[in-house]
Amino acid sequence: MATDVSRETAVATPATGRPTAGYATSLVLAVLGVWFTVGLMLDAWAHNNIPQLETFFTPWHAAFYSGFAATAGWVLWTCRAAILDGQRALDAVPIGYGATLVGLVTFALSGVGDLVWHTALGIEQDINILFSPTHVGLVASMLVIVTTPLRTAWADPGLPEAPGLRRLLPAVLATAFAATLALLFMQYANALTYGPFGVIFALSNQDSRETSRFVAEVAVTTALVVVPLLTLARSWRLPVGATTILYVALGGLSTAVRGFENLDLIAGFLLAGLVAEGLVAALRPGPGRLTQLRVFAAVVPLITWAAVIGAAYLTVPPTAIPVVAKPELVYGVPLVQCALGALLAAVLVPARAANRS
Repeated sequence: MATDVSRETAVATPATGRPTAGYATSLVLAVLGVWFTVGLMLDAWAHNNIPQLETFFTPWHAAFYSGFAATAGWVLWTCRAAILDGQRALDAVPIGYGATLVGLVTFALSGVGDLVWHTALGIEQDINILFSPTHVGLVASMLVIVTTPLRTAWADPGLPEAPGLRRLLPAVLATAFAATLALLFMQYANALTYGPFGVIFALSNQDSRETSRFVAEVAVTTALVVVPLLTLARSWRLPVGATTILYVALGGLSTAVRGFENLDLIAGFLLAGLVAEGLVAALRPGPGRLTQLRVFAAVVPLITWAAVIGAAYLTVPPTAIPVVAKPELVYGVPLVQCALGALLAAVLVPARAANRS
């Protein structure tokens, strides 16, 4: 019988004998992940919207790194509680936390490197920030840290197939944070950063390069919406509320990096998330429900991009639209994303794996 480091009901892990973090422990870590992730969003906003930013020591860095400090403190305390039970050091690390400890060290080293980098080479702006080696190290290690509750949930044999949002909340938040980090470092392929005029112009095909860029970004953004939902739904019955949390996280990031100038489009995106919740309630996608899961994965991007495109046209007066959209693009772009969602579901949740679950 393994020791539960949060002093809740112990969870047996006969294969390893290692402890598992309890629900309260994971929930606290997920809440600290909100602090950590919002701090990163603030820093991303500053890099994109304050041209005169020339120092490492900013309020936004303070929010970001203090979030790391609080998260690291909780992780170390969680591991310390198990060590005090008299187990050997490696065996005392809760399942899912070994990678987290490596992530903490990597993040700290990358943070020091970031200070040196900025001091020597200055503060990056625009797309440069996404390729700075120290920034890549920070986000890669942060991804490992914030997904700890998801790994803990995967290792918990006591989780039922349909645990509900409350029980699965730490894993849902961790998945949303991971998707947000991925989208942040793919800003150059994030279709949610467009404004209404940008969407309308891209759909007019007045500039074939701009249209090609937009539809490619839509495909990338679709993947970063659908894959996190499938990650949850292939392991558990997707709870109502999980989709909204993901859409709020992705939408919040996408408008933050634009200086909140595209709130009208993000409102359409969030509305799509609420409609998708109705699909969750109706289809109940999850293990053993392969058809429903594939239908869900196909319909969600269709709804999403129909809502985003619709929001673009609803927020711009017809007399102010200087170009005419191509019907093939207006209707075809959401339909292609529908096919992409179905393909992602077929690849990530094959029939054989679904039957085993």
